[in-house]
Amino acid sequence: MSRIADAPWGDLQPGDHVFIHWKSTPYQEKWIISGLGTAAQPIIVSGVPGPAGQLPIIDGRDAQTPRNISYWNESRGVVKVGGDLNPGEVPPTHILIENLDIRSGRPPYAFTDDHGSRQNYASNAAAIYVEVAQHLTIRNCILRDSGNGLFIGVNRGRTRDVLIEGNRIYDNGIEGSIYQHNTYTSALGIIYQNNYLGPLRSGAEGNNLKDRSAGLVVRYNWIESGNRQLDLVDGEDSATVVDHADYEKTFVYGNVLIEPDGAGNSQIVHYGGDSGNESIYRKGMLYFYHNTVVSTRSGNTTLVRLSTNDEHADIRNNILYASAGGDYLAILNYAGIAELNNNWISSGWVDAHGSVSGSLDASNNITGADPGFVNAGVQDYSLGKNSPAVDQAASLAAGALPYPALRQYVKHASSESRSQTTRQDLGAFERCPGSECAILFDNGFE
Repeated sequence: MSRIADAPWGDLQPGDHVFIHWKSTPYQEKWIISGLGTAAQPIIVSGVPGPAGQLPIIDGRDAQTPRNISYWNESRGVVKVGGDLNPGEVPPTHILIENLDIRSGRPPYAFTDDHGSRQNYASNAAAIYVEVAQHLTIRNCILRDSGNGLFIGVNRGRTRDVLIEGNRIYDNGIEGSIYQHNTYTSALGIIYQNNYLGPLRSGAEGNNLKDRSAGLVVRYNWIESGNRQLDLVDGEDSATVVDHADYEKTFVYGNVLIEPDGAGNSQIVHYGGDSGNESIYRKGMLYFYHNTVVSTRSGNTTLVRLSTNDEHADIRNNILYASAGGDYLAILNYAGIAELNNNWISSGWVDAHGSVSGSLDASNNITGADPGFVNAGVQDYSLGKNSPAVDQAASLAAGALPYPALRQYVKHASSESRSQTTRQDLGAFERCPGSECAILFDNGFE
C-alpha cells in the first residue's frame, strides 16, 4: 500500500496489523484508529523503520484525511484514537501504536478534512489525540512540533488502562501559552515508563508532563525542562476519576528530572490541583522515591509544590542536587505535609524559600556538595565508586512496596534491569560493577 488512506481504517478487526513503511519523504496524511481488538489479538499499527532505523514520518502540515472515514474533532490531532462513527459510542480496545514519527499538528498549519475542506489545527491539537480508548499502548514513537505531543481525554471515565513507553516527546507547545504541554493526559490507570520527555518548543510555557488521572505511575523516564517537569493535578473533567480508589495514590520513581537554568517555573513537581475547586484536589499521597533530581538554575529551585495541607508526599531514597548550592534548594513551596527520609541533598537546603503552612519531617538524610555523579557535565548521572549515595537506600514506605524500583533509565527512551542488592543506592541508578553485584531478581516491568 502506497498511501496510509488505503488501509481499511473503518473496518479493523481483532488481530489486524497495519504496517506503514518508511519512505524518504513524509506521509502527509491524517486518520483515526479505532476498532475492537482483544488481549489475545490486539489491533496493531506499526511503522516499519528505514535502513538506518528511521521511523516513518507522519506530517500534519497540509495533510489529507481519507474521504472514506468519518470522525469529529479533526482539528485536534494528526493521528486520532477513538471518537468516530465506527464503532460509534463503543470505546476502541486493545490498540497498539508503535514506531511512528508524528509531527506538526498546531497553528498555523492546516489540513484537508474528510469532506475535502481546508481547516486549521486548533492550538490544543496533538500529534496523537486520544478521545477515548481502553487498553491502549503507545510505544517507540516520536511526538513533536504540535500543540500537545500527546493528549488523552478521560471521556467520562471510559478511557482506561494506558501504557506510554519508550517514546521521545519533545518540541511541543505554543509560544507564549501555558495551556499546551508535551503530554496532557487523563485516564483510569496510566503508566509512563522509559520515555524521553525533552524541552518544549522555544517560547512555549507549558509543562512537560501534565496529568489528571487516577492510578498514575511515572517511572524510569528522563524528563527535562518545561514550566514544571511534572504537573499532577485534579481530575476536573470527570467525577469518575475523582471518586476512583486510586486517585489518592500517585507513584513517581526511578526518573531523572532535570531543571535547567531559566526554564519557566522553579518548581519541579506540582501535586494536588489547579482548577480552584479544592474539594476535588488529589488530597492523597505522592510517593516520590529513587529519583535523581538535578537543577542547574542559578536561582531558587523548589522540589515539590503541594496544593493544600491535604496533599502529602513521601520523599525518600532520592538524589536532590542543585548546582547553585543547597541554599537555593527548597523542598516545599508553602503548603502540604511531607516526609523527607533517606535522601542525598545538597548541603544547606531549606524547608521552603518562604513560610510553610504545612509541615516537613526530615530524618536520616545525607548532605554534601557533590553526589558523586560519573560526569554531570555530559549528563551522566550514574554513580561513581566513591559516591556517598551508594548503598544508602532505606526501605520504601508501606504504600509504595507494590512498586519497587526494578529498572533504570537508559539514554534515550529505554531501560534496563536495576540490580537488586541487599542495600540499594539512592537515586535513579544502581552502581553495580561486574561481579560486585548479585542480581537477586528481575520481574521486568512489574
